Amino acid sequence: MKSKSAKYYASNPEAKAKKDAYNKEFNRKPEQRAKRAELVKVNRDRGTYGNGDGKDASHTSKGIVMKKASVNRGSKSDSAGDKSARGKK
Repeated sequence: MKSKSAKYYASNPEAKAKKDAYNKEFNRKPEQRAKRAELVKVNRDRGTYGNGDGKDASHTSKGIVMKKASVNRGSKSDSAGDKSARGKK
């Protein structure tokens, strides 16, 4: 079952192209690369990188914690960035 946004982007290729272009530029930023690299390092150090256990390291208000990947992707409440991106304080 597709989410609302997945359905929207499937039926609006121009919007999907715009979103992909934005994400491509955003993920190239040094801050984002450093953040990703930090999480990969934590995953490797804890032995969960690529072992198929379904766990991800996640930045939260409590520091870096391990979560199920499915919960971590698109988390709406754990970090200030997630909250502010969705119009919350």
